[in-house]
Amino acid sequence: MNTLQTLIDFLERLEENKIHYNLGKIRDSILVEVAVPGQRWEVEFFPDGIVDVEKFLSDGTIFDKSEIEVLFRDFSD
Repeated sequence: MNTLQTLIDFLERLEENKIHYNLGKIRDSILVEVAVPGQRWEVEFFPDGIVDVEKFLSDGTIFDKSEIEVLFRDFSD
C-alpha cells in the first residue's frame, strides 16, 4: 500500500471513531496531531512509506496560571 493511501486510511479511521486531529507538514512528512484525554500523539507519514508515532503522556498534574511563566522562562529565545 502506498503512503498516501495509508494516510487516507488512517484519517478515515480517526473520523469514523470521532477522534479529532490536525494536519500539518514537518520536515519532509505529513504530520497528524491527535489529542485524546491525557495524551497527545504525533503520527508522521513519510514519502518512502515509513510511519513514525510519538506519544506524549500526561501524569494528570494540573498547574495554575503561574506555570505560564515557566513556559516563557524555559523556552524563549
